[in-house]
Amino acid sequence: MTWLSDWWSGGTAVIEPANPRDAARLSQLHGASFHRGWGEGEFEVMLTERNTLVHRLRLGRKTIGFAVSRMAADEAELLSIAIDATQRGRGLSRNLLLTHLGHLAGRGVRKVFLEVEENNQPARRLYEWAGFEVVGRRERYYQQPGGEQLNALLMRRDLS
Repeated sequence: MTWLSDWWSGGTAVIEPANPRDAARLSQLHGASFHRGWGEGEFEVMLTERNTLVHRLRLGRKTIGFAVSRMAADEAELLSIAIDATQRGRGLSRNLLLTHLGHLAGRGVRKVFLEVEENNQPARRLYEWAGFEVVGRRERYYQQPGGEQLNALLMRRDLS
C-alpha cells in the first residue's frame, strides 16, 4: 500500500543537491514564499559558487522546496529555506533542514547562523525544533511592501 500512497501524494520525497537547471523553479518557490524573491540569475550564481550549498526537495518529479546556505571557514549562514505552500504542514521542512544541516556538518561547518522575521512563527518553531537559539535581534530589519519595518531575530545552532 505504500506505493499507492506515494503515487497519490505525487511520489516519495527526495532531498538532493540542486544544480543550475533548478534556478527557475527555486526562484519561483522563493518568490511565492518571501516578499522580495530572489531572481533566477541570483540562484544561477549561488548554484555555481563553491562556498554555497543548495538542496532541493522533490516530490516525484516536481521540486517543492529548497534550502540554501553559504559557508565560510567553519561557519555557515542558512540564507533561505522554502516549501511550496501546497505542501506545508507535512513535516517536509524538518527533513529538509536536518538533511541540509547534516551536509553542512560533513563539510566541516561547526556553527550555523540565520536571520528570521520575528513574527514568522512557523519558521521560528522549525528553527527552535531543530536546536537553533536566539542570539540577537536587528530592529526594523525587514521592509514590508506597505512600508512597515519588522525586526529580525539572529539564531545560531552548533553542529559539533
